[in-house]
Amino acid sequence: MKKSDFFVKGWCRFDYDPRLAKWVRHALPFARESVKSPENQHWLRCGGTWFAGVNGLQNASDGSLEGGSKLECDAVDFISQALGLTSFEWDAAQVSVCYPNYPQPMEGEKPAAYRFRRKRDAAHTDGLLAEGPDRRRHLREYHGFILGIPMVEYDSGASPFVVWEGSHEIIRQEFKHCFEGLSPEQWGSLDVTEIYHQARDKIFEQCQRVLISARPGEAYLAHRLTLHGISPWKNQANAGSDGRMICYFRPEISGPEGWLFNP
Repeated sequence: MKKSDFFVKGWCRFDYDPRLAKWVRHALPFARESVKSPENQHWLRCGGTWFAGVNGLQNASDGSLEGGSKLECDAVDFISQALGLTSFEWDAAQVSVCYPNYPQPMEGEKPAAYRFRRKRDAAHTDGLLAEGPDRRRHLREYHGFILGIPMVEYDSGASPFVVWEGSHEIIRQEFKHCFEGLSPEQWGSLDVTEIYHQARDKIFEQCQRVLISARPGEAYLAHRLTLHGISPWKNQANAGSDGRMICYFRPEISGPEGWLFNP
């Protein structure tokens, strides 16, 4: 069932796993340290309501942190068995934290960008980076998947992760056409802003928007091509002093061809 969910819907979730709960308990102080570290304060955005924390968790390539065990859980087993991904190194996880009233406008953010963050959850597909003053999109990163690991308890309305079910196949088809006739080495040089926006609009029209929240010891996995984002913090939603804290692993697994064509 999980395999069907993942490949058809573009995501699946995993129930409580004591192995993962143990990892979370050990990793939480390191995640908290990352959030408080002076050198990481440039990740505090959206008027102080979002700590982006990209690569903020200083885990080893097996997912372990000092004095702890490597990352093992049902989700990792699924990645190995269903996705066939076994020989890769874990990236330094993103420590993503949202706080009440997320999102607030960022300094220098255009009104249209802020509206998109509020109305469309800042929806994006990883790897298609916005560059330069005009925010032109190029394919730069080739993640294998997105693994979300909640680190603390929080309400379901506290800025949950958002996915558009089935969006990964729309992204795949649109970019197959976009890159047709070009060698993979050329893909990154192509400005894909328009095709990306067209694909995103098609997804908003055709795909169901789903909110995902989970508890420590649980996890969820999203397909690398899935359109996803962060929902605004709902009124009356609660979280502890840590806010809504989630660690995301997004290891780069393959080159551009694998990013587009792998299952």
